[in-house]
Amino acid sequence: MKRRLRSAPDAVGAVPVRTGTGSYPVLVGLGLLERIPELLCEYAPGHRYALISDDHVASLYAESVVASCTDAGLDAGLFTFPQGEASKTRKQWSILTDALLDAGIRRDGVVVALGGGVTGDLGGFVAATYLRGIPVVQVPTSLVAMIDASVGGKTAVDVRAGKNLVGAFHPPRVVVADPLAIGTLPVHERAQGLAEAIKHGAILDSRYFDDLSEAADGLLAGDARATRAAVLRSVELKARVVTEDEHEEGFRQILNFGHTIGHAIEAASSYSVGHGMAIAAGMILEARLGERLGVTETGTSERLSRALSRFGMGAVPRLDVGIDEILGYMGVDKKARQGRARFVFLRSVGSVRGDDGWSSEAPPAEVSRVVEEALRGGA
Repeated sequence: MKRRLRSAPDAVGAVPVRTGTGSYPVLVGLGLLERIPELLCEYAPGHRYALISDDHVASLYAESVVASCTDAGLDAGLFTFPQGEASKTRKQWSILTDALLDAGIRRDGVVVALGGGVTGDLGGFVAATYLRGIPVVQVPTSLVAMIDASVGGKTAVDVRAGKNLVGAFHPPRVVVADPLAIGTLPVHERAQGLAEAIKHGAILDSRYFDDLSEAADGLLAGDARATRAAVLRSVELKARVVTEDEHEEGFRQILNFGHTIGHAIEAASSYSVGHGMAIAAGMILEARLGERLGVTETGTSERLSRALSRFGMGAVPRLDVGIDEILGYMGVDKKARQGRARFVFLRSVGSVRGDDGWSSEAPPAEVSRVVEEALRGGA
């Protein structure tokens, strides 16, 4: 008998995330986008609200949210930027901060980052640095943002050397996730977000890992209640980690499983490979590396590949780049120390190796071999 993701009633789920200065809730519920004015007044009262959104999501959701805020008597304005990872830059940060200054947003203002992971990172970084920091509310509208990017307080922009290398920790006042928003996403974008859900199961909860695989058809079809259940469980798992280690000094490193190689694949492809596809490949290859080193249970990489195949991400994408370029990006990854890449290794699905720290180096020759075999089509 097939298991299903355990779906709670349609009431709003509230997951607390503790920080060094207090806590904030992650709210998950169907129809929450219609309640944004009410939620802003409750969790992030301000004199003015600056909604930051990309130009695609603006027409889908942000314009109507600004209108509903105005109707509710809130002073709200919309600030947009071009859609895509290419906009997550210091240049776009500068354009947005200048626009907020020109609009007269002051320290009693609140940034509302409404959109996908790029919007959350970029809008959050604007809030973290604007006038030395003003409040931010995260309103994710993509699966990758609901499941992962909006939770934990990380904000950043990409630079020439790599992904997310300039940023700040800036916890939101509240995260508002409405799974109904994913109804406007193409199937491949839903799959991209679900790679991060698979990661949560892989590092912390083997039952959830299996449940996601069983629920793949409904999740890819955008079933709202199945999506709500997946978002809520992923948020619970991530909240547990970031509450214990807010600034990634130890345990939080496990969330980087698949990301050392995955981020390098993203950057080497000039971001033509989507985040979820890159992280999926990274998880498979880092599990394969762990198997070669004898720290990961044999068959784990194959189990990951089978599960990810249910979402169309079970193979490593072909890249027209050399291995040195990918290895070079690994050397400037945020986790790298003294130019040497570090990896999170599974013991098995649902369990991370942590007996000598939550991330560790690997022999460069083995890393090169695993990546080179993948580039040659051996993955």
